[in-house]
Amino acid sequence: MTVCWIDGAPADALPVKDRGLAYGDGLFETLLVKAGQPLLFERHLQRLALGGRRLALNLDLALIERECRTFAVQMSEGVMKLIVTRGDGVRGYAPAVDAQPRRILQSSPLPLYPQENAEQGVRLFPCKTRLAEQPLLAGLKHLNRLEQVIARSEWSDAEHAEGLMRDTSGRVVEGVYSNLFMVKGGVLLTPDLTRCGVAGVMRGELLTLAEQANMPARALDLHVSDLQKADEVFVCNSIYGIWPVRACEQLNWPVGPVTRKLQNLVRGLLDI
Repeated sequence: MTVCWIDGAPADALPVKDRGLAYGDGLFETLLVKAGQPLLFERHLQRLALGGRRLALNLDLALIERECRTFAVQMSEGVMKLIVTRGDGVRGYAPAVDAQPRRILQSSPLPLYPQENAEQGVRLFPCKTRLAEQPLLAGLKHLNRLEQVIARSEWSDAEHAEGLMRDTSGRVVEGVYSNLFMVKGGVLLTPDLTRCGVAGVMRGELLTLAEQANMPARALDLHVSDLQKADEVFVCNSIYGIWPVRACEQLNWPVGPVTRKLQNLVRGLLDI
């Protein structure tokens, strides 16, 4: 059962003047909730705060945190989606200086991903849809997800669990709903996200875990040719943790020791 709050109260309808609907003017976070607790919550709040500064949204982060924690207790377990829009506006792109952001919370059941995704690995679909380069929005989880919507419509078979997305210059960026890592010579590599892409909270957590484990890690420009030379490849997000990648088109990789080590660390964080 899906439950929804709008501005702290149960509701299921938005004003048609909401700028999130009209222009995608806002941000969102998708959080895993276990035992009434939103996991990796501080990282989600940090990304939301960064997005608020970039979009010049007047966010009351203390209020958002309180509402999220209360909502998480009530839902107990599942996926909590937090949406923050700029609120109501009149026709035209220019936002009102006194706009009041709107807070939307939704609960959903835990997704039922096949266990073999984590154990045996997944196959990536090579998406034709390209990510536009826009440094001002890079890293943010803003409400305009049309690139991902179009990319996800490119496949419907059960053989592919995720898609591989590149930018308009051909660089490998991320999955449709996950971040991408590869391992080469014991070094953990992930695409640079200063031009486009979403800086996932699990991506950030994994970079921190690598540093704590004295594992060399770098964010840099990566291409398909780099994937061809990789020893291991995996995708990650804050809901399912880590899925090894075993194939993409004609490329194949084993499920390697670095991926398994990080999976074990993440299982403790997400209780999965």
